[in-house]
Amino acid sequence: MKSLAELQAIREKTLNRINLRKEEGEATRVVIGMATCGIAAGARPVMLSFMDEIQKRGLQHVTVSQTGCIGMCRLEPMVDVIVPGQEKVTYVHMTPEKVGRVVAEHIVNGRPVEEYTIGAAEK
Repeated sequence: MKSLAELQAIREKTLNRINLRKEEGEATRVVIGMATCGIAAGARPVMLSFMDEIQKRGLQHVTVSQTGCIGMCRLEPMVDVIVPGQEKVTYVHMTPEKVGRVVAEHIVNGRPVEEYTIGAAEK
């Protein structure tokens, strides 16, 4: 059983998250494919790396979420970066080692890392 103070802290934390979601319309979204194929290919460490990198840099308007099957299992782990007002960029064969560069170049500086994208993988 939680104490009243602990429950109040949980309530406040939850309300803050809800309020952040209301503001997320202008947030950059990082969406990781976490279906069976994505997980088997290593999507979980990729997701954790994105969360760590975003937190380490103190990026306020970036959310990390997961989705089910994206439909291209051979390209997993796949990550979509969705910046408001711009076209979605899909990164393929992602690894935790690639995450820092995607965050620095794409999310922070607005320049997608072309060699990690689906367009480069299809060549």
